[in-house]
Amino acid sequence: MAKSFKQLLGDDIRNTRTMLHEAIPITGTIASGTYTGATLDENVKKFSHGMFESVYDYPFLSSSANHIFDITYGCSTSVSSSGNTQNAKKLNIYNQMAQILMGYDTGSQIRKFDSDGTLNDGGAGQMDHCFFLNFSRLLTKDEIKKNSFRLQLFTSGGVSGNGSTRGVLQTLGDYRAGTEYRISPAGDYGLIFTSSAGTDTQGNDASVGLLFYQAGIAVLTSSIFQKDFGTPAAVLSDSAGVKGVVAAATGSTIEALADSFRHTIHDVDFNNTIELNSTIYFCRIGHNEFNYSSNPTYISGSRLVVKNQSSDLPHSYITTVGLYSPDNELMAVAKLSEPIKKDPNTELTLRVRLDY
Repeated sequence: MAKSFKQLLGDDIRNTRTMLHEAIPITGTIASGTYTGATLDENVKKFSHGMFESVYDYPFLSSSANHIFDITYGCSTSVSSSGNTQNAKKLNIYNQMAQILMGYDTGSQIRKFDSDGTLNDGGAGQMDHCFFLNFSRLLTKDEIKKNSFRLQLFTSGGVSGNGSTRGVLQTLGDYRAGTEYRISPAGDYGLIFTSSAGTDTQGNDASVGLLFYQAGIAVLTSSIFQKDFGTPAAVLSDSAGVKGVVAAATGSTIEALADSFRHTIHDVDFNNTIELNSTIYFCRIGHNEFNYSSNPTYISGSRLVVKNQSSDLPHSYITTVGLYSPDNELMAVAKLSEPIKKDPNTELTLRVRLDY
């Protein structure tokens, strides 16, 4: 008798998870908007609200352009003053990022970003001036792979249009994240260091930021920049003659700070992670099962068309596996690459994988 259905048992089903990774390189010419030639910033979208900038891999008006990352700047309330340019927006950006990424302390206060990961608000590691790089989900997928993030920055020199006066190239990375990372409301995060040893030339802790893997956000302290910062540096100086990122943080708009930061980027590299969940069904076919077909053409004139003599063994050809719900609703169909012959002398196990 033909048999078309068989119930799968618990031992016939197995769930697996596979992590796939892609290498994501972002060159400095894309970040700075200089790759297009004479017309700069065609791939950098600026907004009237002036709270962040978006960087694309092609001119953003093109239908083939892909969003790469957003860049913005924020500062905490402890270092703000009413005289700061766009003071309210800088405070809002910092607090919003900190609320989502760091959460609240036991006193229901928003935690500040802490470069050493101790969550000790007011301590030496607290980052009050921060640049934020929000990478597109198109690139990060499910998360950034730990110990794969590398960001090369020029931390000294003013920015003159194409960044020709930059200097002191440093490579920042989450070097310790392979064995050491922390947990926040936004998921896992690791510390960003200026060297693979995790210390500077004096042997001190060189943590300069945080990397949130599932959120795809890098938070960097502005103190990594030295000397001149901006376009041109002479404009970004206060009444006391203080230049560099300190003056830029209070005297420049968020858009100007984002422009300056973009031009310091030499290269960004990381591996993303795609979490592939699979359910594997082992469809086991015994020697006495599925040897006949329920297809009406299987019988002609009260005899099996596959048998030439009455003593011949019956057989069928398996071409398709259907997965049904408990309500007998067809949920998925798997096609074999070629028909497989089945007769009473053979047993088969078909491995069907459902990815999601």
